[in-house]
Amino acid sequence: MAAIGEIRKGRKYDQVLDGARRVFLRDGFDGASVDDIAREAEVSKATLYSYFPDKRLLFTEICNAECRHQAEDAEASMDYTASVEAQLTFAAERIAGFLMSDFGRNMFRLVVAEGSRFPDLARQFYRNGPGLIHDRLVHHMRHMVQKGALKIDDFDLAADQFAQLCKAHIHEKLIFGLADEIKPADVTKSVQGAVEMFMARYGA
Repeated sequence: MAAIGEIRKGRKYDQVLDGARRVFLRDGFDGASVDDIAREAEVSKATLYSYFPDKRLLFTEICNAECRHQAEDAEASMDYTASVEAQLTFAAERIAGFLMSDFGRNMFRLVVAEGSRFPDLARQFYRNGPGLIHDRLVHHMRHMVQKGALKIDDFDLAADQFAQLCKAHIHEKLIFGLADEIKPADVTKSVQGAVEMFMARYGA
């Protein structure tokens, strides 16, 4: 058995994560029972507990794994020879795409709902979700400044501003259930607006 607070990886680790991910997205954190997760993952409760002795630990690991996957995929797909506008547009499209995904939309709602009772969940989600995006944006913006494409003094502020601009017209509507579907034209408008406003402020 894994010790409390410790994740043990094994042959069925990914299988457990996939099953738990479906249950959490379907039933929420409170509604997701260990029995349902084990059944969905097609493993025994003993196997589930041997990997994840705590439901919060399992939830956090699902968030971490998905956010790492998104970040790694974006890094691998980025064209670093493209113009700064093209790179920022790519980043904005990825940020907006994550917000619109079933996982991103539902996980934001779950973390907000459970954050007051389980602050560690909120901190972990921020660190491996928005916090990870922030760190990668800072990293790339530093390179753009070194190349003379941007002029930035406060990288943390600039990264936060860009991320927030990418959410305009999208995030609140999804989180508060004001729109079941965001049209591609709306996403394009938000992405283009984010890049244009950012370049107007920080373009060299």
